Amino acid sequence: MTVTVVSPFGQRRSVLRVLPAGGRVFGLSLDHGPLAPATARHAVRPVLEAWGLDGDRLYDVLLVVSELVTNAVTHALPPVTLHLHATADGSGRVQVHVTDGGPRPDTSSVPGNWAAGRPDDEHGRGDAIISALAGPAGTTAGPDDGLDGLIDHWADLDAA
Repeated sequence: MTVTVVSPFGQRRSVLRVLPAGGRVFGLSLDHGPLAPATARHAVRPVLEAWGLDGDRLYDVLLVVSELVTNAVTHALPPVTLHLHATADGSGRVQVHVTDGGPRPDTSSVPGNWAAGRPDDEHGRGDAIISALAGPAGTTAGPDDGLDGLIDHWADLDAA
């Protein structure tokens, strides 16, 4: 499968990602703004339901999607792209990937910064939530990975 990524400089590049036969994939480009997490959740829910997720597992994946997208629009430059991968081996694993344009300069004092205007007690729990719900999680970055300066944040969840 070939995925097109856009660098922070607007350059498009195709990246080859191997998906085992029978695996499932979903991709979504998101606006870089406060509505992105809700947009992602609303788009992903019917996909996950079609893949057979329900109950707590569905909500766990939706929460991880929301946290990764929120982190991207709060702390990184555009673009923001969401990818879901479900394994084909019957293990019931779902990988959530959110790719962004890398860290942005501190904009907390910039007027109109929606995240900076939120109360302090609404910040800082996303990584702990992801760690509690997901198995392995991490970040892949840099031109050596073929991402043209984009950063991929991912989490692997047991959805079976």
